[in-house]
Amino acid sequence: MNTHHASASRRRFNLALLAAATLPALPLAAAAQSANTYPNKAIRMVVPFTPGGSTDIMGRTIGQQLTQAWGQPVVIDNLPGAGGSIGADKVAKAPADGYTLLMGHIGTLAVTPSLYPKLPYDPVKSFAAVAWVARVPNVLVVHPSVPVKSVQELVAYAKANPGKINYGSGGNGSAAHIATEYFKLQTGTQMQHVPYKGTAPAVTDLVGGQIQLMFTGVPAVMAQVKAGQLRALAVSSPHRVKAVPELPTVAESGYAGFEADQWYGVVAPANTPPDVTAKLNQQINRALASPEIAERLASEGAEATPNPPKVFADLIVSEIARWRTVIEKGGVKVE
Repeated sequence: MNTHHASASRRRFNLALLAAATLPALPLAAAAQSANTYPNKAIRMVVPFTPGGSTDIMGRTIGQQLTQAWGQPVVIDNLPGAGGSIGADKVAKAPADGYTLLMGHIGTLAVTPSLYPKLPYDPVKSFAAVAWVARVPNVLVVHPSVPVKSVQELVAYAKANPGKINYGSGGNGSAAHIATEYFKLQTGTQMQHVPYKGTAPAVTDLVGGQIQLMFTGVPAVMAQVKAGQLRALAVSSPHRVKAVPELPTVAESGYAGFEADQWYGVVAPANTPPDVTAKLNQQINRALASPEIAERLASEGAEATPNPPKVFADLIVSEIARWRTVIEKGGVKVE
């Protein structure tokens, strides 16, 4: 009897050891399997802004390419509100399986954290970086009544007339708002902020002369610049822009290191299997390298930025730190 009990105990012990030894391998096997079969159903791409805007266009462009490559539909889900944080939070809390993605934006992933202290998600810890899609340079434009034709002249005029220039943006905490506050800090100028509900009404008032200055994406104002309704002074990118090669950068206009581009990228919920994010990254980068997509992005004033996930993850971390400094020094608040 004792021998029987001893051998039975040993068998149970050995089985337990075998089970314990195989457990750690299960998540790895599941991850490998998920990458091999991914995607086998529709993917949801959350755009945390309204249809028709730049983030929406980026989401639809990438979604279309993924659908063509993989034969699975990519459904665009517009969930606007609270500076993009409503849509971002939905993705942060979604299953980490690669079937719910966020088309992120500089505002959602880098600016909002400093504006909303009680944000329900952490842009670094709540997401896995998938792909940096594009950067969109801002252009600095003024109403023709402002007697300046360069950044240097603008700074001199603003310093001679403190508070006289009113600048517009698409709203408190918008990319244009933060870019202009950054410009003010870098140049030591004083200008008054006039927030609008979106970029379009701000541009309308700029053309009408109700406000005098604005930083905005290149496509939003180039027709008005060509028509002589607005005057473009410089671009915010670190190098000149193909769409407007005649315009200098703010950096080469005497403010070295100035850079205030908007950028876009795809993130997934944290803990999404790395093999799945790698597969997404590879396919998105392949799409960004195609002449068709490069041309489509260029029509939006954007430059494709194919990179590994880590480069995008590092960008998010560095941009959060940079814009937090601007927001704190500029006293920017969301009302």
